[in-house]
Amino acid sequence: MSIRQITIIGTGLIGGSFGLAVKKTGFRGKIVGCDHKEILAKAKRKSTIDVGVADPIQACNGSDVVLLALPVGGIIELLARLAPHLSPDRVVTDVGSTKSEILRAAKKAFGSATAQRFLGGHPMAGKENSGIEFADPELFRGAVWFITPTRNQNLRSKRIAEFLGLVKKIGARIAVLDGAEHDELCAWISHVPQMISTALASTLVEEYGDNAPLLESGGRALREMTRIAASPYSMWRDIALTNKQSLGGALLKLEQKLAHIRENLDTRELEREFLQAHQLKQLGKKKRS
Repeated sequence: MSIRQITIIGTGLIGGSFGLAVKKTGFRGKIVGCDHKEILAKAKRKSTIDVGVADPIQACNGSDVVLLALPVGGIIELLARLAPHLSPDRVVTDVGSTKSEILRAAKKAFGSATAQRFLGGHPMAGKENSGIEFADPELFRGAVWFITPTRNQNLRSKRIAEFLGLVKKIGARIAVLDGAEHDELCAWISHVPQMISTALASTLVEEYGDNAPLLESGGRALREMTRIAASPYSMWRDIALTNKQSLGGALLKLEQKLAHIRENLDTRELEREFLQAHQLKQLGKKKRS
């Protein structure tokens, strides 16, 4: 492999886990981390990175691949800052949870060379806890890593193919789709579940307040439904802002479904909704077989 140095900008949960995962594959190159100094110190102690550099432009010096592991807004901002300072043979990729706005920013930053210099990506992996403390080399194993190519992008070109090979080595499964399709899909399979969990947990706080410990009697079902309510607003703010149309449309349809269920709690229509819901698990089994 000719990738000898990787820069990870943002050594939190995803960036830190990527560094650990790559090292576990036997990667013998250098991994440079870029973040706040105190976070870089933690990342070095955890052996996530080999070198820590606080300045993002300096951190990219000599790297073959630059991974932007920041919230979506930070990725968009940094693309404009980095582009003029990166040599044409370096590939920049990201882990942003929405893709359309990031792809637009990349095209603005790299111009006609975007297909050669930028690769949109999004690993469907994470935890409700953020930060380098929770980094895990097995985080991506079995997870889907979405790739959202720009127009006419050749995923078999040398550097891009090498990076995708590395993604496969850490145990992720690559899925390729259009940026807009990605945002529509992720609105349903990732962003809506987060908003449901947040809404439920917030409502329970309003309803029970200091009596919240009584909610432990809800057991596994409630714990699973509210687990991701602990996710940081700093990440989800950018997701909501950059995927407002798809997420808003999905939430509206869900609101209508909930209203339909509320209005039919005492009719056989409720049974029909349960039966339709049961089909989801069967469809999943059919897909896997």
